[in-house]
Amino acid sequence: MKKIMFSERYGLEQAVLAGTKTMTRRLMTMTLHRYNKYGQLVKIEPNNMFIASDGTVHFKFGDKVYTAPKQNQPSYHVGEEVAIAQSYKNDDVLTYNAYNEDGTAREDGCQRHKEMLESKGYRNKMFVKAEYMPHRIRITGIKVERLQDISDEDCLREGLLAGEQDPKMYGFRLPKGTVLSFTALREAFAALIDRISGRGTWQRNPWVYAYTFELIK
Repeated sequence: MKKIMFSERYGLEQAVLAGTKTMTRRLMTMTLHRYNKYGQLVKIEPNNMFIASDGTVHFKFGDKVYTAPKQNQPSYHVGEEVAIAQSYKNDDVLTYNAYNEDGTAREDGCQRHKEMLESKGYRNKMFVKAEYMPHRIRITGIKVERLQDISDEDCLREGLLAGEQDPKMYGFRLPKGTVLSFTALREAFAALIDRISGRGTWQRNPWVYAYTFELIK
């Protein structure tokens, strides 16, 4: 089983577990090249990208369609169950690895606990095992698009918060617990993606995989 990480720093992991975040965009790192008429290798920018019926990504350059390289295909597929990565010190993770669903102690609970305490994954969820994670999502859809093509509806599905005092204000939670608010959904999402993926990401407008999912556990 694969795993996926959501930002705790900006409240996105919490939104997934609460069922209010049902979509995530992941930047495509694809760099495409071709030889020009002088035999020089130059970078190309595809006219369009799309997901074929078999789930693979294709791109159009000029009037020709090409299949994206294997390393640039989606990390997840429709119908796939994916573990939500959380650090081992999380109470849910500790409980899940100590007890069975019926409340009885796991036979391998002590072994797992020792392993988790000694692992880098105790504080860093990059290093956790998917099978040790208590929560799962199921991928329900995938599309490829430019980052700035996101709709207002998708901005909300990305986990943005509507203002408690003014429902026409939208934002996200900052590390210290306050909410950074904006009057426009896309403006709020642009600020969020720049904090998560680096300043200038929104303006650069890269191609992204847009995954929809449902919480199943």
